[in-house]
Amino acid sequence: MTMTARRIGAVRWPAVRPWLGVAARLGLAAVWLVAGGTKVGDLAASGRAVNAYQVLPYDVATVIGAALPFVELALGLLLLVGLATRLAAGVSAALLVVFVAGIASAWARGLAIDCGCFGSGGELAAGQAPSYLPEILRDLGFLALAGFLLSWPRTPVSVDGWLADAPVEDEDE
Repeated sequence: MTMTARRIGAVRWPAVRPWLGVAARLGLAAVWLVAGGTKVGDLAASGRAVNAYQVLPYDVATVIGAALPFVELALGLLLLVGLATRLAAGVSAALLVVFVAGIASAWARGLAIDCGCFGSGGELAAGQAPSYLPEILRDLGFLALAGFLLSWPRTPVSVDGWLADAPVEDEDE
């Protein structure tokens, strides 16, 4: 008896998908924990980085810059333990869309800034060139991880799974 390629793929996907979900969840958690952790020590710099995009009033940019590291850390912790995974993935996706739009806007307007995603950010020194395309592609990759988790939020070794008290393979999401 021979199995077709379609049948083999149908057999493997249910076994592989939960572990791809774990990788997506932990990968996105690491992104948020590193991003938030690098900014939390200097909230003023985070505010300056948000202000460098020149789309919000200074006071609003400062408040958003001060709050953003804590939002990122909260998302990272939720994803790390696998609690409210779909919600955390949805908020992650929304933030990443805003980040991509902000970087694209800065690029289109000819601003020379560091996105501030993993550090202080802000305006670049004279002679430094921004790296907008790699930043956008990186964030689109993170958005793909969030999208995966929006579709399949339950993963092994997660609080969501323990609370549901059902094997991940049995879910029809």
